[in-house]
Amino acid sequence: MDNTPIKLVVIGAGPGGYAAAFLAADMGMQVTLIDKEENPGGVCVYRGCIPSKALLHAAKVLNEAHEIENIGITFSKPNIDLNKLRAWKNSVVTRLTSGTGQLRKQRKITNIQGTAKFLNSTSLEVTTVDGKTQTVTFDKAIVATGSRPATIPTLPKSKNILDSTAALDLENVPEKLLTIGGGYIGLELSTVYDALGSKVTVVEMMPQLLTGADRDLANILIKRIESKFSKVMTSTKVLKVEEISSGLKVTFEDGEGKQFTDEFGKILVSIGRRPNTENIGLENTKAKVTERGFVKVNAQLKTDDDNIYAIGDIAGNPMLAHKASHEGRTAVEAIAGHKVAFEPQAIPAVVFTDPEVAWCGLTELEAKDKGLEVQVVKFPWGASGRAITLERVDGLTKLIIDTKTERILGMGIVGVGAGELISEGVLAVEMGAVVSDIKLSIHPHPTISETVMESAENFFGTATHFYRPRKS
Repeated sequence: MDNTPIKLVVIGAGPGGYAAAFLAADMGMQVTLIDKEENPGGVCVYRGCIPSKALLHAAKVLNEAHEIENIGITFSKPNIDLNKLRAWKNSVVTRLTSGTGQLRKQRKITNIQGTAKFLNSTSLEVTTVDGKTQTVTFDKAIVATGSRPATIPTLPKSKNILDSTAALDLENVPEKLLTIGGGYIGLELSTVYDALGSKVTVVEMMPQLLTGADRDLANILIKRIESKFSKVMTSTKVLKVEEISSGLKVTFEDGEGKQFTDEFGKILVSIGRRPNTENIGLENTKAKVTERGFVKVNAQLKTDDDNIYAIGDIAGNPMLAHKASHEGRTAVEAIAGHKVAFEPQAIPAVVFTDPEVAWCGLTELEAKDKGLEVQVVKFPWGASGRAITLERVDGLTKLIIDTKTERILGMGIVGVGAGELISEGVLAVEMGAVVSDIKLSIHPHPTISETVMESAENFFGTATHFYRPRKS
């Protein structure tokens, strides 16, 4: 029996890549991790999830300090030290990446700071950050090169036109900010800039913001956004952007073909992300890439090349860090010869705006598209004692339930802390829980989590704090 450890190379040290590398080392594989950054973290930790959530925390404190006036507590106008805020945000990133770097060393993973390109199905050419090249051979490879912000090629090149990465640098806070794109990244960053003092306008060419989210959830967020932001324009295109002395002049066209202009200090372009599958030599292997730039993989995350696996953003939607991490672990288990497959029933999605929007499993829209016989039950936060004490009744909890089996197929939540609450829904969907399981699980009082239990009670028409005719 050959006891030689598997030589695994992982390209990309984001949440998927380093999770895969760490598990592989724990399982006794000989691991090499290749990434441009000094320590693991990837876009998520360096330029995405973590710095944006740090700034969203600052935005939350600013908003709460203002809104608490409603209950008789008044603070003086906050003084925002942008340099100190930026330094704190960067320190959060450094703290996390230093930690992952230490974990990598403890696992004795070989680290190469640089970029890699496949020469064939068993070797890579690696160019290090100091410009040197070397060849790395492997038994198996996991590609986790992530994604980058999509761009609009017709826009002029200007320091005042930002992508999500540049927006996180907080160079300054413009008096007026235009966000192009009404998806979750654009809305999260718009929330930050609004709290810091910008007059924010959001433009979206689709008829609604947060396309894909159930409307009853999204509309609660949109109502609050419209009350706080300067303007929200849907079914509207950006026709032209011109650089002028005071910033940027933008020409719009609405759904009826009417054109109009406005001026802004900066523009944030947030129209999605593109997978990083170019220039890594996949054409020198048997791996296949789709027209949209995603790598074709099976349930074990293996490509058409037996030696190469692909995970995370390059393996297809949803482009979420937690999905990448679980894919990475599945790929490693498959390489180790275990019988595994990446077949989640519920990948949670969270929009970290104010209020937050979260969902998992089937949405109401998806259930309708699939023609499933479901019952949707809801519990409005206006009937929640805890929400009332927080002065945040702008929330809703809903369950998507199979009418025949009473199995939980999905959950959706909008409100403060929705991202923390959604994991109960993930567990319910994954374990095949029925609505009675949630109804009979005692939830602590007074908490927002009670709204999940009372939604389940509502299915039977027996919710204590919400009247609905009893189900026969």
